[in-house]
Amino acid sequence: MAEVKEFTLPDLGEGLTEAEVVRWLVEVGEVVAVDQPVVEVETAKAMVEVPCPYGGVVTARYGAEGEELAVGAPLLTVAVGADASAPAGAQGSGSGGADGGVADADGAGVAEDGGAGETSGAVLVGYGTGAPPARRRRVRPTPAAAAAAAGQVNGVASGRGRYAVTPEAPVRAEAAEPAPGPVPVISPLVRRLARQNGVELRTLTGSGPDGLILRADVERAIGAAAAPAASAEPGAAAPAADAGEVRIPLRGLRGVVADKMSRSRREIPEATCWVDVDATGLLAARRAMNAAGGPDAPKISLLALLARICTAALARYPELNARVDTDAREIVRLERVHIGFAAQTDRGLVVPVVRDAHARSAESLSEELGRLTGAARDGSLTPGELTGSTFTLNNYGVFGVDGSTPIINHPEAAMLGVGRIVPKPWVHEGELAVRQVTQLALTFDHRVCDGGVAGGFLRYVADCVEQPAVLLRGV
Repeated sequence: MAEVKEFTLPDLGEGLTEAEVVRWLVEVGEVVAVDQPVVEVETAKAMVEVPCPYGGVVTARYGAEGEELAVGAPLLTVAVGADASAPAGAQGSGSGGADGGVADADGAGVAEDGGAGETSGAVLVGYGTGAPPARRRRVRPTPAAAAAAAGQVNGVASGRGRYAVTPEAPVRAEAAEPAPGPVPVISPLVRRLARQNGVELRTLTGSGPDGLILRADVERAIGAAAAPAASAEPGAAAPAADAGEVRIPLRGLRGVVADKMSRSRREIPEATCWVDVDATGLLAARRAMNAAGGPDAPKISLLALLARICTAALARYPELNARVDTDAREIVRLERVHIGFAAQTDRGLVVPVVRDAHARSAESLSEELGRLTGAARDGSLTPGELTGSTFTLNNYGVFGVDGSTPIINHPEAAMLGVGRIVPKPWVHEGELAVRQVTQLALTFDHRVCDGGVAGGFLRYVADCVEQPAVLLRGV
């Protein structure tokens, strides 16, 4: 007799309490193997594929795509055991009997370690063991087998699942075929936004590279559709506030960013100091370093050089590589430097983290920054790559602006902002010249240090930008 096991949304780490269902990867009635990904969810940190710790037949799914589920809420139920996990004809044949095996398409048994009472080999925060699981073949049951399994567990599965199996609603063994023809959309979040608002993506012209459809394209289409709808009824005067409104829920990534920024402004008494800097020397040093590496060597980015300068400055002014423990009323200075950097994506603002930046060379920093930037753009950053920074570097110059007073990335103690580098008249060696100038701004927590420390840090960074050889003094 099959045993129905309920799989709840696991703790995805870093204090996350909920996740949004983006895409189901399995259907009700489908046979799943232990550790097979069953759903893709979006947390406030990243997109995550969630593996199931049980092997057997899916009997119910909880939550529609686009719906938020709390950690610990039911995700799906699985009928495990020999009767539920073997296709019709395999039971009692000796190849998929009482050992809990799953028969493959040829009828040969595949050992199933994750039957009733066993645990998953995948380690996702909140459940699982450290033992590596055996590779298993994904098997879809025949309609007869799926119906038989559903009949065995009917009445046992919780009725909370909107897709729960009943005799009147036989399970589907195959997912619906996708619509033919590619649509130039990478982000599942953009697809969901379009689906929720009735926007047909095939009718849009994307403003991204190679016609890629972005969130902004979908939002424009929603706004265009809302305007005529507001005045559709003749003689009906709609409130002015309703005309052309687009309401975007503050949830998921946007919600967490909003909460974090509000908390930062609420708790941290921040102050900002800034200085204009001649970056001509830094640009020349970067050109020389890349030329010395040869045409095939990886190029060192400007952001990597700025990160390297920041690690040197934090070694001199460790007060800024810290956080405040408000409960204990203590300043906690941190020995390791994990540099976060602000990255704008279709999902919103994210801050990927370069671990142990203080132990990396400029070349290593450039390589890791490039990898994390690519992962941020395609939405594949893991929660661990988005948390734990101790100092943040914000290059808002890429947006064509000179300065800013950024909000500190709570619970850090400081953030360095870098404006655009543009040619400006500058007094150089006693004469007026055109130089490449930028503005550096340091926002800092006034609880961890006074203005003298903040000014000393910023001045050291500025000196290294103007004369990169200053870094050699600390080597």
